[in-house]
Amino acid sequence: MTQIAFIILAAGDTHESLGRVVNALMGALESVELGETVQIVFDGAGTQAAAALAKADHKYHELFERVRAAVTVCSYCAEAYEMTEKIKAANLPLVDEFKGHPSFRKLVERGFQILTF
Repeated sequence: MTQIAFIILAAGDTHESLGRVVNALMGALESVELGETVQIVFDGAGTQAAAALAKADHKYHELFERVRAAVTVCSYCAEAYEMTEKIKAANLPLVDEFKGHPSFRKLVERGFQILTF
């Protein structure tokens, strides 16, 4: 079975950046609808995108909600970008697997293909 990890580093604060975020979410939705295993990791500036997308008034909130079950957020980066409280308020899981960050190595070990946006 296909397993894909979508790593979102884009903040979603410009037209180009938001396009990368939406492309990742659309790819994730396609895989989810096919019953494939998906992991979405908001890392770096992507933590800002996660906080924004969790708000009901965001243009792509509905898309985000359709893949929410696959979403995780880097704990270290959420703190670095001052998004921790917003991420917690949105009930998004913070991940701290390797020195505060998600472990991409674990994803590779588990057979995930990694796509970076």
